[in-house]
Amino acid sequence: MKKIFGNSLLALPTFLVLFLLADSARVFAQDVPVQTSQPTDKNVVEANLTTPAKTDSLSPVAQVPVVQPTVSTPNDDLGQVTSVSQLSDVQPTDWAFQALQSLVERYGVIAGYPDGTFKGNRALTRYEFAAGLNAALDRLNELIASSTADLVKREDLDTLRKLQEQFAAELATLRGRVDSLEARSAKLEATQFSTTTKLQGLAQFFIADSFGNRVGTNRDGTNAFLGYRATLALQTSFTGKDQLTTSLTASNFVAFGGATVVGGTPLTGTNQTRFNTERMNFYADNSVYLDRLFYRFPFGKNTTVWIGARALQPVTFAPTLNPLVGNAQTGTLSRFGLFNPVIYRPGFDGAGLAFAHKFSNQLQFNAGYIVDDALGSNPAGNATNTGGLFGNAYEALAQLTFSPSRSLDVSFAYARKYFPTPVSPGPVGSATVAPGSGYNITGGTGTANASRPFGLAPTSSDNFGLQVNWKASSAFHIGGWFGYTQAHQEGTSNDATIINAALTLALPDLGKKGNLAGFVFGIPPKVTSNDVATRRDNDTSFHIEGFYTYRFSDNISVTPTLFVITNPEANSNNDSIWVGAVRTTFTF
Repeated sequence: MKKIFGNSLLALPTFLVLFLLADSARVFAQDVPVQTSQPTDKNVVEANLTTPAKTDSLSPVAQVPVVQPTVSTPNDDLGQVTSVSQLSDVQPTDWAFQALQSLVERYGVIAGYPDGTFKGNRALTRYEFAAGLNAALDRLNELIASSTADLVKREDLDTLRKLQEQFAAELATLRGRVDSLEARSAKLEATQFSTTTKLQGLAQFFIADSFGNRVGTNRDGTNAFLGYRATLALQTSFTGKDQLTTSLTASNFVAFGGATVVGGTPLTGTNQTRFNTERMNFYADNSVYLDRLFYRFPFGKNTTVWIGARALQPVTFAPTLNPLVGNAQTGTLSRFGLFNPVIYRPGFDGAGLAFAHKFSNQLQFNAGYIVDDALGSNPAGNATNTGGLFGNAYEALAQLTFSPSRSLDVSFAYARKYFPTPVSPGPVGSATVAPGSGYNITGGTGTANASRPFGLAPTSSDNFGLQVNWKASSAFHIGGWFGYTQAHQEGTSNDATIINAALTLALPDLGKKGNLAGFVFGIPPKVTSNDVATRRDNDTSFHIEGFYTYRFSDNISVTPTLFVITNPEANSNNDSIWVGAVRTTFTF
C-alpha cells in the first residue's frame, strides 16, 4: 500500500499547480464577485418572472416565468478537454503549454470555458487556490484508490505537504462551508413545498396619469389612478429538463386607451398609450384567473418543443432581441416598446404547438402555430362559434436568428395571421362565445386603422420583421426593429400596407449595479396605403419614451417612466398625449 501511495504522487508538480489554475476558478467561483446582467430573452433558462406580453387588444402582459430560447446557452461549456488545441487562448509558445498538455492528455482534468478559452492569466484569491487544492487532493485520492499513478519523487510529496500546511486555515473553512451547506440543504428538503415544483411570485403597483386632450376632443379624459397586478407561477419539472408553467393572476389594471370605456367615455382615445400590464376585459376587477398553461420539453439534443393550452405566445418560444428595454418587469411600461408587435403579438391569447432548433451557437430556428385559445377548444362552426384549431383566428410564425458574435444578434421573422368574422360577444361559459381576446392585427398597438384595416371583415396578413440587438459594451446596448405588414380583406381585392419601427437604447447598471435606464423612439403601427380609402392614416405618430429602474434590493425595484405620443392616431389635428407612471415591482 505504501508503494501504491508513493507511486501515485508522480504527477503532483505539474498536476497540482495547473489543476488549481484551471479548476479552482470554476469550483469556487462563489467567492469571487461575478458581473451579472439583466435577464435576456436569449437565455434558455427562465428569466425570473420576465414576461412575454400577451398580444391581443385587450389582454395584459403577464409577468410570469417564460422560456426564451437562445442561440448560445449558459450550459454550452466546452466540457472536459481532450486536446490542448481545443483551448483557443493557449499557444505552444506559452510557458505553461507543456504542463497543460500533460494535464489534458495524461489526466483529463482540464475543462474549458463556454467560449473555448482557458483564461490561464486570471488572478486567483487564496480561497480559490485552496478550493483547487482541495479538488486536487480529491483527485489524488482517486488515483491512489485506482493504483494507476506512476512513480513519484519525494520532493513532490514534500511540496504537497507544505501546501497543505500553508492553506490549512482556508481548507478548514472550506470544509466548514460544505458542512453548513449540507445542513441547510437538508433543512430545505425537509420543509420544501414540493420536490418537483417551484413557486414564484410577482406583485406590481402602478401610479399613472395622462396629460393632453383626448383624441377627437378638447379635454383630458383621465385622472391619476392606482392599479395593481399580482401573479403566482408554479414551475414544475418532472425530468429536470422539462417545465410545466401554470400561473394565476389578479389585476385591476384597465386598458389605458381607446378600447376601454369608463362611465361611457373612452380614456385617451387611442391604443398608442396602452401599458403592457393590462388585464383581459372579460375578467372582472380583482378576479383570479388562469393566466398561463403550457409545457416545454427537449426533443433530442438541440430541439425544444412547447405545447400550450393557455397563453402560448410567440415571445414564449422565439427570442424578441429586446432583452433589457423589452423586459416587462424592469424595462419599458408601454405596450409598444416591448417588441415588434406585428410579429410577437398575434392579437389573441394563444394555444398550440411550437419548437426551437439550434443548428449551432450562431444559428437558431423557431416556429409555431397558435390559435385563439378562447375559441380553439370549441369544434362548432356556426354563427356563434368558430371551428376549433383550424377554423379559428391563428398565427403561424417562423424565425431565423443569427448571432455572428457574442455581442450582435439579428433575426428575420415571418408571421401569417388570419382573423375570421368575430362572433357575437357573450359571457364566458355561455352558449354565445365571446370573440376571444380581440380582432387585432397589431395586438393593441398603433392606430385603429392598423389594428383593423378593413373593420371587422375577415382579414389575413403577411407580416415581416427584422430585429437587431447590439451590445456595444457592458454599459450600452442598442437595438430595434422594423415591421412590414401586407393585409388582405378575404373575399375581395382590398389590400392594405402597415409599417412600424423602433430604436431602443439600454444603459444597464447606470448609477448602481442592477439599475437600468432605457429609451424608445419609434413609429407605432400605421396604415400607409389602403384600398379602403377611409381607413388610411395620412400622418405619422411618434412614440418617445424614457424610463429608469432603480433596484433597491434583489426583490424590489421602482421604475418611473414618461412617454409622449405625437399626432395620436396618426392625425396631426390631435394634440400630443403625455403619459407618466411609476411602477413598483416586488418579486419573491
